[in-house]
Amino acid sequence: MATINTNMSAKVAANSMIRNDRTMTSTMERLSTGLRINSAKDDAAGLAISSKMTSQIRGLDQAVRNANDAISMIQVAEGAMKEVTNMFQRMRELAIQAISDSNTANDRAALNNEYKQLSAEIQRIAENTQWNGTNILDGARTNSVFQIGANADQTIAVNFGDLATNNVSATVSNATATPTITLSEKVASTDVVSYKITDDAGVSHYGTIQGSQLQADAAATVVEKSDLDADVTEHATAAVTGTGTVITFTKTGGAITISDVVISRGVHAPIGATDITTRNFASTALGVLDAGIQDVNDTRARLGASMSRLEYAADNLQNVSQNSSAARSRVLDADYASETTELARTQIIQQAGTAMLSQANQMQQSVLALLK
Repeated sequence: MATINTNMSAKVAANSMIRNDRTMTSTMERLSTGLRINSAKDDAAGLAISSKMTSQIRGLDQAVRNANDAISMIQVAEGAMKEVTNMFQRMRELAIQAISDSNTANDRAALNNEYKQLSAEIQRIAENTQWNGTNILDGARTNSVFQIGANADQTIAVNFGDLATNNVSATVSNATATPTITLSEKVASTDVVSYKITDDAGVSHYGTIQGSQLQADAAATVVEKSDLDADVTEHATAAVTGTGTVITFTKTGGAITISDVVISRGVHAPIGATDITTRNFASTALGVLDAGIQDVNDTRARLGASMSRLEYAADNLQNVSQNSSAARSRVLDADYASETTELARTQIIQQAGTAMLSQANQMQQSVLALLK
């Protein structure tokens, strides 16, 4: 049937061109972005799957960075521990030297000066070794948790140990018959206050008070047995106030002097209660140092094992991320070989459709011949 108002051939050609243009536009978008799925209409299920994979991949990549940061943090701690080990070894060497009676009192005093300086430096290192502005060797990091997975609860805990700390300062007063130690603030329950007591005959010994004994808000009596004299007991009465603690010492018969006060905790605490000014003190220090060296070695071994574990964890995370990226690529990324072939096909069809639309429009001209 010959009609003018309705040109079916032209409509068929135009509709075909619209569908082809839509396909060609989609193909060009995929080639431009490199993605097979650019919107939900391209592949709704594929979009959901690839989005979930993206969450996992980005989480895995961040977990790798977390693991590497943790390794760096542990390396800082282990490096400081290495220097502490070196100082402990030197202190042990000094103690062995001081045990020998070939040394005079002045010799031992000189050896003890270095010994005490090294002890103070160990405490300073513990207080100042930091990662990202936070102390890592003062007992605050005994249970550090590192996120090394893309999901919750995928963690590794690392114990950095408790080398030492000294958040409290002490002032000693020997001006009265009952000397005192005044602490700048309340001590923690794990702190140890160590001090040296010397009687009026020049005989000395070390005493310690646990921080837990100084936690009460009322005065507490701490009894220290000593070898200053036979059957002599020192009584240390600790009055805890709102701002600090005052420890008052009394002794039955004669005067006493307090010195060498150290407030510390962890591995360093027993070291603070030693010196090498006498043969007996040096012998005692030797045993304490051996225990300290063993503690530091144990901590270093634990940190080294944690570093090794984290390195393997990071390698595994990278492998999982790599394989997950490959899986996502198969769902999400455009296949350029296929898409370029599709583009060529749609471009040819576009040209052919344009030609056919032109022909369909020309066919209407044949109606004019019927009117002549």
